[in-house]
Amino acid sequence: MDAEDDLRDEVEPWRRRADRRRQRKPMPLWQELPLLLVVAFCLAVLIRTFLLQAFYIPSGSMEDTLLVGDRVLVNKVVYDMRDPVRGEVVVFRGTAAWAPQLEEEPEGGFFAQLGRTLGDLVGVSRPGEKDFIKRVIGVPGDRVQCCDEQGRLTVNGHPLDESGYVSRNSPLDLPPAANDCGPRRFEEIVVPPGQLFVMGDHRLVSQDARCQGPVPIDNVIGRAFAVVWPYSQWSSLSVPETFETVPQSVALAPEATPSKSDNPGGFAVVVPVVGSFLFAARSRLRSPSRRRRLVP
Repeated sequence: MDAEDDLRDEVEPWRRRADRRRQRKPMPLWQELPLLLVVAFCLAVLIRTFLLQAFYIPSGSMEDTLLVGDRVLVNKVVYDMRDPVRGEVVVFRGTAAWAPQLEEEPEGGFFAQLGRTLGDLVGVSRPGEKDFIKRVIGVPGDRVQCCDEQGRLTVNGHPLDESGYVSRNSPLDLPPAANDCGPRRFEEIVVPPGQLFVMGDHRLVSQDARCQGPVPIDNVIGRAFAVVWPYSQWSSLSVPETFETVPQSVALAPEATPSKSDNPGGFAVVVPVVGSFLFAARSRLRSPSRRRRLVP
């Protein structure tokens, strides 16, 4: 009997705690829903600040790869581990030499400003007037020039086959002109250290490094790796094969040569982190101790 009494004394506290948990009332939906919304908003802000951000395409400078109104996902951590490579589509802040691509929005009333602020926090607002999206053509030390005998752009003397992403090129019959991106032809440019030579895929309208100068790598916000809106146009933004055969420039020291990555947008870094948030949220909502469940 003493053994049974001892066992009963040990089990009884656990039984009482279990009874209290069963008797505890679940949080009402009208209290739980705002809490979940606040948590989701905070997670969106953290992801937008450190991992991913959605960018709105405001102009036709990247057509037909990206159309006006498309939204792309930008990996903001991939270039903390390596430098950009040729062929990648990047979002960056233009230097003082780059003319704004958007007219400044009117301030509007309080609610308009609040909406823009919240949209910027979660990455769904319009980009800033100095935010641009272009394709990397040349990295530090590269010699970029147009054109060869067939009217092709060359990098380190290697002609690029741009038929896969350039559908509307600049005319060949116009002579090159300083500070003018209209003509296709331009003199050889050696990309300075720490900078990138970028161009839009729609060469007829794109205002880019041809006339506005190279872009510092430090100004790059991240790599655009996928079109996520509209859903019917979902696609990845991979590096065209023509860049794989471009030789390294002799002007670039071996230790400064950017390493190429087969990872299209850093999914290996981003997805596990985001997935852990989603798994935690789903686990909480599916807890058997709750009678009411929300669809995640």
